[in-house]
Amino acid sequence: MSKVPLVESFMTTKVVTLAPDLDIFEAILKMMKYNVSGAPVALDGELQGMLSEKDCVGIFASAAYSNLPGGTVAEYMVMHPETVGPKADLFTVAGILMNRPYRRLPVVEDGQLKGVVSRTDILRASVELWQHPDGRDWSDSKFLTRELKAMLWKK
Repeated sequence: MSKVPLVESFMTTKVVTLAPDLDIFEAILKMMKYNVSGAPVALDGELQGMLSEKDCVGIFASAAYSNLPGGTVAEYMVMHPETVGPKADLFTVAGILMNRPYRRLPVVEDGQLKGVVSRTDILRASVELWQHPDGRDWSDSKFLTRELKAMLWKK
């Protein structure tokens, strides 16, 4: 039986989160303080959205036309972000991250934010595979989606 790497084994569970009513500039300062390029927006453990550096850079760019706008995280976050569950396999996540501009995906289970899985987490799984090739059997191509196979064959 093949064992495929799962999100729950590599995701980050100690996640910097933002409240939707947090002032956007406080949110930017918090992201900078913790050196994260994006953060889930949660209320009582329930995912409300995602805020990324890219969302925040737009605030700065708009200052070319007027003063820096203010507001709350809820006004700038991406609502209804794509999510994965902790039992999702990392090959599926890799396909999503290769085909979309995201750097991370929130991990949600039973409506509650459980963590974040990022491109870096995929790389950590790759390193583990390379360092322990006999310890894991991840080479079963049935776990690769048609889209991911097509992308890999183009290279």
